[in-house]
Amino acid sequence: MRTLIAVALSVATLLLPASVALADHHLGDVKEGSACKYCGMDRQKFASSRMVVEFDDGTMLHACSLHCTAVDLALQIDRTPIAIKVADLNTQVLVDAEKAVWVLGGTRAGVMTKRGKWAFAGKGAAAAFAKENGGAIVSFDDAMKAAYEDMYQDTKMIRERRKAKRAAGQPVPVPVPGAGASDASQAPAAAAQPAARAN
Repeated sequence: MRTLIAVALSVATLLLPASVALADHHLGDVKEGSACKYCGMDRQKFASSRMVVEFDDGTMLHACSLHCTAVDLALQIDRTPIAIKVADLNTQVLVDAEKAVWVLGGTRAGVMTKRGKWAFAGKGAAAAFAKENGGAIVSFDDAMKAAYEDMYQDTKMIRERRKAKRAAGQPVPVPVPGAGASDASQAPAAAAQPAARAN
């Protein structure tokens, strides 16, 4: 019995550093962009919904949610995303958003949205979540389309919540220009923008 306990403790001692390293490693993007560029929310606090977008010009976006990622993608019409990653809800590990299995809707509210949009690395985890919380299993395109469909109502809800927090004297995260994005992802220089046409 003592031998079995000693072996179990030895194995646990060997595995503990690996699990700590994994925990630090899978949140490395949070160190690069700790706050969401659009809403100012703490990306570590919302590690289960966070996203990272890499653009063709080498710039990156670090967002808290699909909602804020959708805002950025709508504004960045001259840059093409070459990689979009999202956190698996259960493990918080970033996975390819286009290959992830998404659950749309259900009883669990989403981040920055009433209608949940949750990502999973595999179909089994997504199906188990949908069975427990409701919602439909959808593709990334369907989840992104839903983010745009929900944008007006979600933005209105967010504004009202932030206003109520301010009225109650509670702190409200403040978006910081450049936060959640690499330095190079700032708007292109004015010289690169076409001049306005005079009519």
